[in-house]
Amino acid sequence: MGLYLVTGCAGFVGSHLSERLLERGDAVRGVDAFTDYYERSVKEGNLSALREADGFELVEADLAEEPLEPLLDGVDGIFHLAAQPGVRGSWGATFAVYARDNLVATQRLFEAAAGAGRRLVFASSSSIYGNAEAYPTTEDLEPKPISPYGVTKLTCEHLARVYGESFGLDVIGLRYFTVYGPRQRPDMAFTRIAKALESGDRFTVMGTGEQSRDFTYVDDAVAATLLSMESGVAGAVYNVGGGQEASLREVIELGERLSGRTLNVVNEPSAAGDVTRTAADTSRIRSDTGWQPNTSLETGFRAQLAWAGAV
Repeated sequence: MGLYLVTGCAGFVGSHLSERLLERGDAVRGVDAFTDYYERSVKEGNLSALREADGFELVEADLAEEPLEPLLDGVDGIFHLAAQPGVRGSWGATFAVYARDNLVATQRLFEAAAGAGRRLVFASSSSIYGNAEAYPTTEDLEPKPISPYGVTKLTCEHLARVYGESFGLDVIGLRYFTVYGPRQRPDMAFTRIAKALESGDRFTVMGTGEQSRDFTYVDDAVAATLLSMESGVAGAVYNVGGGQEASLREVIELGERLSGRTLNVVNEPSAAGDVTRTAADTSRIRSDTGWQPNTSLETGFRAQLAWAGAV
């Protein structure tokens, strides 16, 4: 049994990860700033089971300002999932928020973790690849992000490398590929599809709907995260992709079939920064940790639709 720090514990992946740690007998010190990217009530809902569990401590704190050494006191490892998410919101004046919450907060946590001598596993993103030059994409391909959000995530990877080389930080980065499932953020496509199917409201497709993603069910992403803490190679960066590539149009058709309802789709022009395709080569994390995804897109999407009341 250990004590783990989980930043972003009230978020989508963070709340699932915290629950899994408690289920296996660990204690969790969860940190969240409850930023206004989406409503606090949604995050409080994510925390409902955790608040009632033994072994869970919630600290409401801003990692860009809070003294971090007390948060790390006694922990056996750090899972850093807190970030300002979203590609489309990272342009313009709001980039300052991404620079603060993604870069400043992460740099401060890296420095504190290096000083404490603790392993840190952090969330990067498939957005660092941009429109990749090869598929499935390996970690060795040159990253070329096409959004400011992707730039911040790539910069976090560079910070991890320099803190590892200069201060011995034991750090592992995870390039998550479109994680979905119950509690997915309100702005993400699967949640918006599910809610539109349930309510009959319109669902807006940015572009043609032919853009495709490598979808990763949240339980599989959590398993990869835990295995990386336990047996990942220090300094490594791993792709975490579910191997379930599908176009948005195919996802819509799947949602309609599973729910027995028809989605009211409207199309708008593509948004700046949205890539056309993602597909992960996960050979490295499979080899180093033994991880493999186990959830089909149909099974995972059905679970999310049920959570949203659409089936």
